[in-house]
Amino acid sequence: MAGTEGGGGRGAGPLLLGVRHHGPGSARAVRAALDAARPRVVLIEGPPEADVLIPLAADEDMRPPVALLAHAVDEPGRSAFWPLAEFSPEWVAIRWALEHEVPARFIDLPATHTLAWGKDDAEGELTGEEQPPDPTDETPTAETSTAGTPSSESPSAPEPAGTDIRVDPLAVLAEAAGYDDPERWWEDVVEHRGVGERDAFAPFAALEEAMGALRETYGVGGHDRDLVREAYMRLQVRAAQREFEDDVAVVCGAWHVPALRQKTAVAADRALLKGLPKVKADLTWVPWTHRRLSRASGYGAGIDSPGWYGHLFGAPDRPVERWMTKVAGLFREEDRIVSPAHVIEAVRLAETLAVMRGRPLPGLGETTDAVRAVMCEGSDVPLALVRDRLVVGDVLGEVPPGAPAVPLQRDLDRLQRRLRIKPEALERELELDLRKETDAGRSRLLHRLRLLRIEWGEPAASRGSTGTFRETWRLRWEPELAVRVAEAGVWGTTVLAATTAKAEADAIGAQSLADVTALAEHCLLAELPDALPVVMKVLADRAALDTDVGHLAQALPALVRSLRYGDVRGTDTGALTEVAAGLAERVFVGLPPACAALDTDAAEEMRRHVDAVHGAVALLGDASGPGHGDLRDRWRAVLRTLSARDTVPGVIRGRAVRLLLDEGELGPDEAARLMGLVLSPGTPPADAAAWIEGFVGGGGGLLLVHDERLLALVDAWLTGVPAEAFTDVLPLLRRTFSSYEPGVRRTLGELVRRGPGKQVGTAATAAGIPGFGAELDAGRADAVVPVLRLLLGLDDNELVGVAG
Repeated sequence: MAGTEGGGGRGAGPLLLGVRHHGPGSARAVRAALDAARPRVVLIEGPPEADVLIPLAADEDMRPPVALLAHAVDEPGRSAFWPLAEFSPEWVAIRWALEHEVPARFIDLPATHTLAWGKDDAEGELTGEEQPPDPTDETPTAETSTAGTPSSESPSAPEPAGTDIRVDPLAVLAEAAGYDDPERWWEDVVEHRGVGERDAFAPFAALEEAMGALRETYGVGGHDRDLVREAYMRLQVRAAQREFEDDVAVVCGAWHVPALRQKTAVAADRALLKGLPKVKADLTWVPWTHRRLSRASGYGAGIDSPGWYGHLFGAPDRPVERWMTKVAGLFREEDRIVSPAHVIEAVRLAETLAVMRGRPLPGLGETTDAVRAVMCEGSDVPLALVRDRLVVGDVLGEVPPGAPAVPLQRDLDRLQRRLRIKPEALERELELDLRKETDAGRSRLLHRLRLLRIEWGEPAASRGSTGTFRETWRLRWEPELAVRVAEAGVWGTTVLAATTAKAEADAIGAQSLADVTALAEHCLLAELPDALPVVMKVLADRAALDTDVGHLAQALPALVRSLRYGDVRGTDTGALTEVAAGLAERVFVGLPPACAALDTDAAEEMRRHVDAVHGAVALLGDASGPGHGDLRDRWRAVLRTLSARDTVPGVIRGRAVRLLLDEGELGPDEAARLMGLVLSPGTPPADAAAWIEGFVGGGGGLLLVHDERLLALVDAWLTGVPAEAFTDVLPLLRRTFSSYEPGVRRTLGELVRRGPGKQVGTAATAAGIPGFGAELDAGRADAVVPVLRLLLGLDDNELVGVAG
């Protein structure tokens, strides 16, 4: 059996293959070494509980990148990942063992201890996406730690004097070789090195010697967990040697090789493992993405260019030429003009840059510079597409159906297949027409997953349609959603059952009335008929007990929006209609007293509530059911009360007048009279400014454009404000008028400059503007009639009818 005792060739002891995780050069070297050594067992750095999952790697439906997922049974959100790409040395070792019918075993510290470490460590507490620091080094937190070094975010013991616990072995070795970039050094000495006819064990011997020297100089940096892991791995290696003698190959992070070579007492290693915390853990395979491999935090593996690494590993020959061809194909798909001549020149430039920079072959830096110069004309904008789609990539792995999974995951997989909605790593938009059965099913699934906090899809604004039968979703599948599915599994074994139970629990535990109404809306969107009665009962109880008009007004719009879904989705909303109508009645009664004696901030908040209730009543219409009368008429009466009470803040009174004017319940003359009263000298300037903000704020500038009487009142009032009060009202007026569109502000400026009130009507708006006449030119207007007839496809009579 081959060994490496500081030099190439074969020697006594196990074959220790120190690698850089997710390094294609290391992966090629591992394959060559295993072919040369032909071990009887292959030991791999990873959680030993996953040994039973190794045979699945040979399944034809298993396509990397994939990851081993370990999660605590009692707390599924506490999890850890061990991602593996096609170019990962560990994956190559697993595949080699399966192809040669050789046992493969994981030998790192069991996940039951890894997860318990994160639970007991304050730094490892989970919130959202954060995970316990992963001491396996399979998911290093920075690309500089992917050679099996201690993770830069892993908790450690206090730093010994003179010891750098953040030492990066690649950076130290690169600096010693005269490189300022560790990645470039690694590419030159490993990735660009062909195995050829040379000694297959030599690179591992050299790397072991280098890591041994670094550990002697820097120590282990106080990482007690690495010492525990290495003790466990030594015990596993000894056990394998007793069974297979020295026909043992070990694939692990290069940083650990000197420790595994070290002669230690068995009792000492067992003492380090004594008393470790434990949790019950489950493991399975889950799909992974190249994009996740490129992230240096969270679940990422911290390599900067997984797409480039995958290309280097998969290209049988001429990697630069093949890469440039991929880039050209991508640009052509995006309708950029790229010819074969561009590819040839880019390859030549990359090779020339490599020679000038003293590199054996062009690396990613040289190919990127060549693409920028030749295909992108010096621009970094199209180059960003290359990085996103090729250098990183959107590859999403697949796992076979036979992989262990929680029942909820299996039901989700079944629904995805039935609805033909495949998880993809690339973000995409999905347009749904809820009148179609398949699209309605997709909508139900996505809404149910959102209720379970599985954020696969995010609602987006629909383009080209505002109908309630249209939905637009922005989809992207992230690997950590597998953890969310495992967490949601406590609510049920199917998506429908889990969502129903979760909605009922959320309704009972809701903190406010608005939360319950929002939940009712989600239940209708997700079509949860069994959960809706529970939610509605909680809603009715909360609404009956809640006396805060603001809470009631905040809850009403969501309820009324939910009523619209009955037409499209066929949902019975009778009970919801009754609750919404009763809620509106209580708002009508309590709103006028609630609007009295409010300060500025409270008045502004109440104005927003008035706007929301107005829109809700307009949607509710006459669907309030018997016993509630005409809600619209009652709401208009409330608005009249608000507009006439002096104790109501000006911003609310002004908004009430504006809403009555928009509804046609108040004529322009009456609106002008009310504005004149408010803007009279007897009204304090601050109150008058607040009234103006309520009346013409939020898009009300067109009122002043088309009714110059109102503009004249505002202009006369503003010019008469005393100098000492002007600075007080200026912020309110600035906030009001700055919300208008630029064209509206420009027109108002022209009207004020000309002097409002001199002329009335449409002609007055155009008067005084160069190029516009004072009156309508009928002859010039008639000249466009033939063009309009042609555009609209109408005959003369129809066109006259439209014009009339």
